[in-house]
Amino acid sequence: MNQRTLGIWLKSVLIGVGICGLIVFLCVVPVIGRNIALLNPEYEYCFWPWTIFIWLCALPCYLALFWTWKISSQISRDNSFSQINAEYCKKIMIAALIDSGFFFLGNVVLLFLNMSHPGVTIFSTIISFIGIAIAVASAVLSHLISKAAMIRSENEATV
Repeated sequence: MNQRTLGIWLKSVLIGVGICGLIVFLCVVPVIGRNIALLNPEYEYCFWPWTIFIWLCALPCYLALFWTWKISSQISRDNSFSQINAEYCKKIMIAALIDSGFFFLGNVVLLFLNMSHPGVTIFSTIISFIGIAIAVASAVLSHLISKAAMIRSENEATV
């Protein structure tokens, strides 16, 4: 598989992930929240704070998709190991860390405002750890891509 084909496949997957995310965040989450509020009227006041919180948590995910699209474009140009891709991976790492921290703190705040259940807050730690794992993987990829770009530039200078 050549670089151009790989870039097209990556972009196709990114489009699919983006569409699935939009369906989940804009359709599924509000419907589930509304159903919970209808079945339990005492939780009606929690619907909008939780919906807005979930939407805010989705924004860094779409930033990461955007930067991954940029990386896919570089891969299509046969420029996989470049400093710019290392910078995009670093940005993805920062977005994942910010989103993980925001998600966990938001769950704790909603718990203290009596808008959440302790079980939901405990479950949010698992989601936060997944975000931290993504951040660590992005940091490692950034480092490796940066090293590979350095080696590539040294080899080009030698020839």
